[in-house]
Amino acid sequence: MNNAVATQLTQSHPGGWMPMDQAHVARWLQRLRAHVAATPRALVPPIAELKNLVASTPLLQAQAQAMFEEAWQRERETPMGQSQVRTFEEFLILLNGIMTTAPEAYQDVQSQSPAGLIGFPVNALLNWPLATGSGYLFFSNALINQQFKKILCYWSLFLQSPASRYVLTERASLLDPDTLVVPWLGELAKREMVQVAGGALGEGVNPTPDSFEQIFECDPAADYEGFASWDDFFTRTFRPGVRPVSSPTDEDVIVNACESAPLQVQTGVSLGQPFWLKGQAYSLENMLDFDETAPSFEGGTVYQAFLSALSYHRWHSPVSGTIRKVRVVNGSYYLGNQYQGFQDPDGADPSAPNNSQPFLTSVATRALIFIEADNPKIGLMCVVPVGMAEVSSCEITVQEGDRVKKGDQLGMFHFGGSTHCLVFRPGVELAFDFYGQTPGLEATNLRVNTALARVR
Repeated sequence: MNNAVATQLTQSHPGGWMPMDQAHVARWLQRLRAHVAATPRALVPPIAELKNLVASTPLLQAQAQAMFEEAWQRERETPMGQSQVRTFEEFLILLNGIMTTAPEAYQDVQSQSPAGLIGFPVNALLNWPLATGSGYLFFSNALINQQFKKILCYWSLFLQSPASRYVLTERASLLDPDTLVVPWLGELAKREMVQVAGGALGEGVNPTPDSFEQIFECDPAADYEGFASWDDFFTRTFRPGVRPVSSPTDEDVIVNACESAPLQVQTGVSLGQPFWLKGQAYSLENMLDFDETAPSFEGGTVYQAFLSALSYHRWHSPVSGTIRKVRVVNGSYYLGNQYQGFQDPDGADPSAPNNSQPFLTSVATRALIFIEADNPKIGLMCVVPVGMAEVSSCEITVQEGDRVKKGDQLGMFHFGGSTHCLVFRPGVELAFDFYGQTPGLEATNLRVNTALARVR
């Protein structure tokens, strides 16, 4: 194994959506294979449609076959520590099995410590195939993305149903003796979620309580603590007072819109840029889907941050003001920047699409929430929550004309983790505070509603 690949396999996975140890991903894949073998069933309608679409389109069929073959060949030449899905046909069968499962939390038996989760199970099947040239072409196809949207919406019906709650309370053994599936509402997983919430940085004394029940809205006396589904648990809310709004009457203070870790700040952003290149420059017209207001942001500032798997997944207004327009832009689901794939001489991103986050702001499914801030020094700004991989629903809960106060809810991600941007016009001079850390993939969460920047 070369040094680049060895380094990849020991790196943490930003956001915690995949286990650090690739062996846990391999064990999960073994379990999924055993599950579909023990309970064979016909492909659900949208997956059957995907199969027919690819089979009836020679170019798509060739790309689908090539991406799995290339990924498998690379695994044989330079083991990457993760079991591979051998063919597109096997992928469809495994994908079909995922449709009646919910994301699980894992424990390493030997160390008695958390081993992570498969928060992006479909992405786990595709991580290496999407890093190939054929995978890039396949997942950039509009017809493929339309079909994956149907598949993810089909899966969402299960994740929003009571049947998905089994992962909240059941403990199960994997096929090997080294890993356990632990319940989300069990002591181990709760302790980790409390640590993530309590470790978030922000202004003043951390107001986070010491228990899951004190931090999040739930009913400990009820079945499943009152959560109606996996998605209900995933989109859980903070109890009042857990995330107070910094400087609520000071309009010069901009607060953090998501419980998230700062990735980067770019100033002087161009209206149009070749965002698909290695540098992953922001392209405002693409990010904002060629909205008529996009030119007014040319030369402005983009702040981007990513969300943690174990954290809070609702969005809040960073300023007080008026909602001018909102919409969801349909985009890709499994497309990563091609230079983060096997074209990279240091090796493909082992936790794709984490390294492609700037690129995703221009191509992935995303929400656009334009807010006219009460503070004229800020004026029109845009909050851009971006769906990554399994995040098939960016739900906006405000509408045009609504008045929002700083810290009011704007919407939420469903079913998975993601990234988001705040976009400001040129001339808005901002002093950011990251509480002693440098933005990047190793950064720690900042508390939602805490002070993020001050207008100079």
